[in-house]
Amino acid sequence: MYRRDRQPRAPRSLPLPNWIEPVYRRCLVCSSPFVANEELERVPLGRRLAFDPDRGRLWVVCGTCRRWSLMPIDARWEALDELEKLTRDRARLLSQTDNIALLRAGRIEVVRVGRAQRTEEAWWRYGRELAARRRKWKQLGTVGTVAAGAVVLGGWAAGGVSLFGIWLIMNNGGDTLRDGARWLRFGTSAWRGEERCPSCDHPFRALDYRDRHGVGLFPGSGDGDVDLVARCPRCGLYRDAGLRLTGDEATRTLRRILAYHHFAGASEQRVRTASRLIQEAGSASDLQRIVVRDGKRLGDLGRTGGIALEIAANERNEQHLLELELAELEAHWRREEELASIIDGELTPLPLLEQMRRTLKAAV
Repeated sequence: MYRRDRQPRAPRSLPLPNWIEPVYRRCLVCSSPFVANEELERVPLGRRLAFDPDRGRLWVVCGTCRRWSLMPIDARWEALDELEKLTRDRARLLSQTDNIALLRAGRIEVVRVGRAQRTEEAWWRYGRELAARRRKWKQLGTVGTVAAGAVVLGGWAAGGVSLFGIWLIMNNGGDTLRDGARWLRFGTSAWRGEERCPSCDHPFRALDYRDRHGVGLFPGSGDGDVDLVARCPRCGLYRDAGLRLTGDEATRTLRRILAYHHFAGASEQRVRTASRLIQEAGSASDLQRIVVRDGKRLGDLGRTGGIALEIAANERNEQHLLELELAELEAHWRREEELASIIDGELTPLPLLEQMRRTLKAAV
C-alpha cells in the first residue's frame, strides 16, 4: 500500500535471542521464514507484529499467508514492554477502531489490541511523498542542465550554436527534462469519457491538464466530497452546466490533477504548514469542505492551500483502504485470540499470569 523510495534491505544476520528457537523463526502455518527487522531487540523477526498488552499476547504476522504465529509465553514479557514503549514513543498511528490500532515504526507495522492513546497523523505518509517529489524535481533540473551543457559544448566546438542559442538551451534544459518526465507519468488528460453539457449538448471527451487552472471545485453530495466542473467552451456556462464530475470519478480526477499540478513536490516546511491546516480544520473531510464551501477555481488556491488539499484528498483515500484492512485485521485478531486463550490456558486467572510475568522479570 505504501510507496518506498529505497530498495528493501537484505535480512540482517545478527544473532537472535536464545529464546527464539528454530521453530519460532518460521510461520507456524505455512513455514515461511520471518523477515528480520531492525527496530526491536527482543523480537527481531517480522515486518508486522501484533500484541495485546492486557492479556500478554504477542504474535508475528506472516508476510506470505498473513496468519498470526503466537510467541512462547515465557519469553514475551520483555518483548511486550519493548513493543509498548516503541508504539508510545516512536510509532505513528495510521488508523484504529475501538478494538485495535495499526501503527508504523520505521520499517515495521504494529497491530496493538486496544485503542492507542495517540492522535491520528495519517497525513505524514503523503507528506513524505511530496518531499520526495521535491528532491526528484531538483535532480531532474540538475541532470537537464548538465545535458544542456553537453549540447552547448558540442555545438560550440562545431561552431553551429550562437550566443542566443546557448542562452536558450542553458535556461530551458532542466525544464524540458522535467516536462518530459511529467508527460511520461501523467500523459495529457486527467479524465476521458463521454459526457455532454446539460445546457447546449456540447460533447466532452477529455479534461486536459493544461486546463486545470480553470477547473472549479464545488461541494459534493457526500460528507467532504468535491465535485469538479469545467466550463463549457460553446455556451460558456460554468456552475450549472459544462462538464461536472461527481463521486468517485471526481475524487480520482482531482487526485490526478493535484499530483500533476504539484509535480515539483513541496518543501518539508510547506508540508508541515499544510498539515497544520488539516489539523486546524479537524479532519481531511473538514478541510475539503472548507476549501470548496463557496466554490473555487483550482488556479485560485494558494500554494499551501493546494498542497493541503492534495494531502487531504489522498488521506481520505488511504483512510478508506486502511478501514478495510483494519476490518480484516480485527477478524484475524478475534480468531487468533480464541486460539491463544486455549494455548495459554485461559482457565488460569490473569492475575497468575501477571505474577508469572513479575517473577520472570525479577529473575533476569
